[in-house]
Amino acid sequence: LTHNLPDRSDALIQWAAEHFSQACFLLYEQMHPEDPFGRVMQQHFSQLNSALHSLAQYPDCEAQQRRFFEKGWTECSVMDMNEFFTCCTPEDEQQRVQALEPFDEYEEWHLKCSHYFVLTASNGMEPSWTPLLSNMTVPRRDGPVRMAGSITAAVCAVHSEISGLRRYGHYSVLIKPNVILTTGGFGDEDGQHCRMRNFHVLIKHAGYWKAGCVKKENPAKRWEERLYHTVSCLSNSLALVVGGRTSPSSAGLGMLWLKFPETCNASDPGDITVELVSLQPAAEPAALRWRHTTTEVIFQGEKYLFLYGGRSATEPVLGDWYFLHTQELSCTVIPVEGPVPESRHSHSACSWKGGVLIAGGLGAAEQPLGSVFFLRELEHGFQWQTVETQPPLIPRYSHTAHVHDGKLLLVGGVWFHSSSVPGVTVIDLMTGLCLDYMINV
Repeated sequence: LTHNLPDRSDALIQWAAEHFSQACFLLYEQMHPEDPFGRVMQQHFSQLNSALHSLAQYPDCEAQQRRFFEKGWTECSVMDMNEFFTCCTPEDEQQRVQALEPFDEYEEWHLKCSHYFVLTASNGMEPSWTPLLSNMTVPRRDGPVRMAGSITAAVCAVHSEISGLRRYGHYSVLIKPNVILTTGGFGDEDGQHCRMRNFHVLIKHAGYWKAGCVKKENPAKRWEERLYHTVSCLSNSLALVVGGRTSPSSAGLGMLWLKFPETCNASDPGDITVELVSLQPAAEPAALRWRHTTTEVIFQGEKYLFLYGGRSATEPVLGDWYFLHTQELSCTVIPVEGPVPESRHSHSACSWKGGVLIAGGLGAAEQPLGSVFFLRELEHGFQWQTVETQPPLIPRYSHTAHVHDGKLLLVGGVWFHSSSVPGVTVIDLMTGLCLDYMINV
């Protein structure tokens, strides 16, 4: 119907309601034209000369439901496809679909499903025909997200257009003050959409950001073009790459050193040379994963990388953890007590008070998680503690996290509330107050 003009599709809906004493209507269409995904979706169909005419007048589920009631239908229920798959699809069927082939495009899948709805309407049916309600296996989600306000974001000042950053599944790390190194991911390189081979460096100088030139000292050394890895800067000249993948059906990749000169600085960067060095420490098997986190923690004055969660080619979600000693890169057994968090990947993790804060992620059922945990340092080890938030944190994944002034900031990501796009969530770590803010660009 959406490919017809609204007055004509409205007339068809009303005609069907008036001419059949007993009738059922099933509709599957697009919605939410106003966000970035929706704008690209509209552009795609316009390029196919098949414009989505109804979107402006009926942009969401609520508008579509009102439309059918106003046109004479007595029963009408509607939900987006994320909710349909979760609530109306039997669990064994969900598991069958998830096991059909290796799959790792969760963000694209959930974004697409949040922009399509299924609607059922009926007239004169005894008993009432409401399949979307009677088949629900879990409670429906709450209504629209309540925003505490908005945060204005401005595009960074740059000397000239910066290329090479249109990518996802990458990792960016601050290797020196005002110097950001980005590695891996999937994007556009040399006119092709592919896993990214080249590194990218951003340098801030005199108030402006510009792209530096990254040279690989040993270009023959394979980077493996990995996605969903982590990079931890351990010194002024050394960073550790952990995990990542090429194909989701392949085993995860191991560890790799990135070495760069200590003399590199933001005032006169010149070319930044990065040397790739393979290593085979005892901890290597622990690194064969992706969509995990590696976070610096401190125990008895020693620094460790806390490797947590993720997934692998054989395990769709992991809930284990390792403490990697930063000097020897060996796994160290450190006691951990307290309630163990649910297994997850695509979560966030950041250092705080010598421990680590874990937030959100995607769980075993491929549902976003809304839990926050603090791994707290004790005299004899660590302890998991649940961070209670009020109101409860909206489940999300593939976001970033930062601690500032006693507050945990969660930025972006994916959630199942199709009425809005995740912005910035601010959690007061002392009181648990949790507020959501839109990002205005």
